[in-house]
Amino acid sequence: MSSTADAAVLDALLDAWDRNNTILVNLLHALPEGALDLRPAPGSPTIGGLFTHMHYCRLVFVEEDAPEFARPMPDGEWRTERDRGRLAALLHESAAAVREAVRGRLAAGRAMDRHYDHPILMLQHFVWHEGYHHGQIKLALKQAGQPFDDEAIGAVTWDVWMDKAEDHRRRLAGEPPYTN
Repeated sequence: MSSTADAAVLDALLDAWDRNNTILVNLLHALPEGALDLRPAPGSPTIGGLFTHMHYCRLVFVEEDAPEFARPMPDGEWRTERDRGRLAALLHESAAAVREAVRGRLAAGRAMDRHYDHPILMLQHFVWHEGYHHGQIKLALKQAGQPFDDEAIGAVTWDVWMDKAEDHRRRLAGEPPYTN
């Protein structure tokens, strides 16, 4: 990046990406027991399958658009993984790959190889894509009679978007987010 302002904008965009992943992982950990096997509709993928799909899509697009940042591909796109710790690790891994691909292509002044007119559009695509699946997951829970309490889930989803940077850093470190 050529200027301080450009670097600040990139930092904010990458922070938004990191927050998006935090929200997704928080959603995963907030699911009630047995929810990974629920489906938003008959014939739809399971909630667990939606999480593995999001991980898979991230890695596919990095491989296709910035292969120098590619990571090993999973064996399937719609697998139902029931180990939340493993799912969280996969999401963190693929989020890092997307982050590195965007930052790397911007630093090199290179466009993406196959999709997107600009590397930042990859971030925008995934925030939209994952928000769509976030809604499907919440719908599946609601239809199964296990909806989230809005106040409880908001603390680990909406509030992550709303925090100021220092409060967000504290949240990630497990510290109280607000000080007097």
